[in-house]
Amino acid sequence: MTFSVAVSGASGYAGGELLRLLASHPDLEVRTVTAHQNAGQKLVSAQPHLRSYGDLVLQPTTAEVLAGHDVVFLALPHGKSGEVTERLSPQTLVIDCGADHRLESATDWAAFYGGDHYGAWTYGVPELPRATGDQRADLASSRRIAAPGCNASTVALSLAPGILAGVIEEQDLVSVLAVGPSGAGKSLKVNLLASEILGSASPYAVGGSHRHIPEIQQALRAAGATAPTISFTPVLVPMSRGILAVSTARIIPGTDAAGIRRAWETAYAGESFVQLLPEGEQPRTADVQGANTALIGLEIDEAARRVVVTTAVDNLVKGTAGAAIQSANIALGLPETTGLPVNGVAP
Repeated sequence: MTFSVAVSGASGYAGGELLRLLASHPDLEVRTVTAHQNAGQKLVSAQPHLRSYGDLVLQPTTAEVLAGHDVVFLALPHGKSGEVTERLSPQTLVIDCGADHRLESATDWAAFYGGDHYGAWTYGVPELPRATGDQRADLASSRRIAAPGCNASTVALSLAPGILAGVIEEQDLVSVLAVGPSGAGKSLKVNLLASEILGSASPYAVGGSHRHIPEIQQALRAAGATAPTISFTPVLVPMSRGILAVSTARIIPGTDAAGIRRAWETAYAGESFVQLLPEGEQPRTADVQGANTALIGLEIDEAARRVVVTTAVDNLVKGTAGAAIQSANIALGLPETTGLPVNGVAP
């Protein structure tokens, strides 16, 4: 069976990556693409690399245009998806790649985003370790899915196994991320200009202000934490795409090294897209570019009594579009890996 698909925000980075991956998906057929400022143009004018979509024209992003499809992917700025989703049929599978339906707490939404809170949908990270039940079971029965924030899911996948197994403390978590500028979207920002990025690294949203912090804490609570605290600092670096997250956590007293490693081995045993590297190996962003794969390195800093978790993902694939399609596969009853690359692009 072929499912009809509409992609909103098709002229942006996330929308373009969704379309790139959907082009080789055997069961999902893109019939409609929408945009805001670029509406009326051919898709290839905004996304010249997507040649297989031929004469597909960008239409306005309205509920009327998106209606009538089996699957709708939304890749819109925060605050814009909720306006549309309220008017779509409950039978339509809707996957929001924006932030509007990620947070359960209206208070967190008001503090970090502002504006109307549209309520939380099923969280689209199938591999996320949870104490509250199987994430995949929730996805399989859902028609409304919130794809993750790329930084948030990377950090959550890094730390949740230790929380679930009770081998790391939930207080004093620290994550520093090297991130590419594509995670910030295509809107013009001075700090994203090539002249500002090349040969430089710049921290941003420093001091607990990044919008992905409550999303990380929400995921860690699902893994069993009560009131997790995290110092989260992203650093913009001169690579077009990718995230390398270095996360550390205090070790629960009395926990041995074998028990710590076993927590991550157990959490991701048999997973296609989240892989724990052998002891002594560390991930590189180059190895996951273009892939729906997260590579995780795990070491123990004995002197500091902290676990050090290093995780590499492609922010546009596993961080956003790949996670959205993976979740859609589950919700539609398709094999989870359908249309998704495990292998990266050779440098």
